[in-house]
Amino acid sequence: MIRPIVKDILFLGRKSEPATIQDLPVGQDLQDTLQANRDRCVGMAANMIGVKKKIIIVNIGLINVVMYNPVIVRRDTPYETEEGCLSLSGVRKTIRFQNIEVEYLDAGWKKHRQKYSGWTAQIIQHEIDHLSGILI
Repeated sequence: MIRPIVKDILFLGRKSEPATIQDLPVGQDLQDTLQANRDRCVGMAANMIGVKKKIIIVNIGLINVVMYNPVIVRRDTPYETEEGCLSLSGVRKTIRFQNIEVEYLDAGWKKHRQKYSGWTAQIIQHEIDHLSGILI
């Protein structure tokens, strides 16, 4: 289901709760909502569609990857960049890391540990910040 984008900074500023297997349908809602906003969006966190759960979706080239309870376990090579967000107007400066390693659960509730770099790593960091109530 395509959900409206939340723009309430008080809601977005609160930390998300861990996802459970009962939250799997939120992943499909993120898929649908990202697809509907594909012309202006490459990733989303569940709180952007009104769900306070630790779930993100990231476009990785030709596929979208949904991550349940993602955690960055390693990062290196910081750099300064500017980012925008569907939930916020304008762009803001931030520090990101060129290389990250993330642990997460997939839709089959299987654990993964994956390395990402460049643009994909930046998107993942932005969305994981959303889960902590950090607005960039």
